[in-house]
Amino acid sequence: MIPYERQQMILDEIIIHNFLHIEDIIKLFPDISESTIRRDLKKLSEKNLIELLHGGGVKSISSSYDVPINEKISLYKEEKEHIGKLAANEVKDNEVIYIDSGTTPFSMVKYITANNVTIVTTNLTVIKSDQNPKIKDIILVSGDVNFNLDSISGTLTDEALKSMYFDRAFIGATGFGITTGVTTPDIREATKKRVVRANSSKSYILADHSKLNKKAFYNIFGLDRSLVITNEKINEFENSGVKYLY
Repeated sequence: MIPYERQQMILDEIIIHNFLHIEDIIKLFPDISESTIRRDLKKLSEKNLIELLHGGGVKSISSSYDVPINEKISLYKEEKEHIGKLAANEVKDNEVIYIDSGTTPFSMVKYITANNVTIVTTNLTVIKSDQNPKIKDIILVSGDVNFNLDSISGTLTDEALKSMYFDRAFIGATGFGITTGVTTPDIREATKKRVVRANSSKSYILADHSKLNKKAFYNIFGLDRSLVITNEKINEFENSGVKYLY
């Protein structure tokens, strides 16, 4: 397991519980040595994602933080590819679709097989990647560039998106859950995603299992009007009314 992925797994548990003793973290990951876990906790602390407390406690301070794109791209690769294939299968010929910022929405681009598709995006990775010949046009929306996330957002972006309508929107998330809804640490990203969903005939939340019940600072919207596409069965979604694919 690569360090980024291992550290993200540990961070996810700390975020879910908000506070854990180091001994509890070691018990949660019996296949990882204690020395490795302690090194990973030190790395997470140096990145200001957690706080190491006296007495062996670990506290989450990452609710207002999003992992940089160069680290995200290495996390849960197989899961993202699975989600990308499912999402791409939803696209039909001649549609105009929105692809959100983030590595999970980006994963669907190469799998689109529908003809004459137009992509509108705020995801710089879509522009920088090899192009799928099935795509007719790619429209990059203007605004403030966050190179840390390869994302475009802000007032200019929101105003541009308000004048556009989409057949389908594929939206990324930092966290999702029945009680928390869809969450993100960045208010600009939250506002952008709300505009997009309001202007889309159908909307999808693309998120792997590690983001289930993960809370970030801003609630974007609930799960009631979107189809969640993830990589495994979610027991708490059964009989809940939440629609999802896996």
